[in-house]
Amino acid sequence: MNYRHAFHAGNFADLVKHAALLQLLARLAAAGGPLSVIDTHAGRGVYELAGPEAKKSGEADAGIVRLMAASDAPAEFAPLTAAVRVLNGGGPARRYPGSPWLIAQALRPGDSYLACELRPEEHAALRDLMKARRGVRTLCADGYDAAVAQVPASGRALVLIDPPFERADDYGRIVETLVGVRRRNRMATALVWLPLKDLETFDGFLRDLEDEVRAPALVAETRMRPLADPLKMNGCALVLLGAPADLAGTLEAVCGWTAATLGEAGEGRVYSV
Repeated sequence: MNYRHAFHAGNFADLVKHAALLQLLARLAAAGGPLSVIDTHAGRGVYELAGPEAKKSGEADAGIVRLMAASDAPAEFAPLTAAVRVLNGGGPARRYPGSPWLIAQALRPGDSYLACELRPEEHAALRDLMKARRGVRTLCADGYDAAVAQVPASGRALVLIDPPFERADDYGRIVETLVGVRRRNRMATALVWLPLKDLETFDGFLRDLEDEVRAPALVAETRMRPLADPLKMNGCALVLLGAPADLAGTLEAVCGWTAATLGEAGEGRVYSV
């Protein structure tokens, strides 16, 4: 699997993650007061779907292109499809917005956003994209460390953790980061994206989360196919801490439609741990 996100932009996992992110941001904004957002693995912010990487993988054609053409997609996808239309000037989806573009668009006066990206070339593109945005900072640094160091000690905060899972210690570092974030700010909300390859790895992560973080979590699985081959990305999962109570139904709609419509004998699962 090539972990450069340009190959995967707009795929099924992005649809799940970004639909959930926009729904979560809307609920946090509706709660009132300023919001601080920290993105640990921001990427470059916008991806060209006509580029050689996206064309080689074909994942956008099987993801965002199908969603934009769907007549049966649930309303929970509407904020995402609207954002894609804005980015593309109302025309076909030739560019796809990453989390930095979506978050920056959702910021209100008084909100702040810290986008972390460790790869220098990706950070340079991100910095150029975000340079005119009010309330936005970018940082070329380890996002795990930055999240713990820079999450505000009080007030409302959202930490988005979406690593490429190139390193064997990513699962452990996610747990360590969540422990550190929650230690600094018990009010912080966290949204974690993870691949689903095999249940042993994912269940082990959930056990570590329960043992170390000791906070209720909402889990949303999008199983695109049976988890029979651990060498394949068979789906994805979202794990949320401090999620609004009404988000479960939204995630059921997003994960269920994605798995059933874009998957192969797929299914969505939403539950609490």
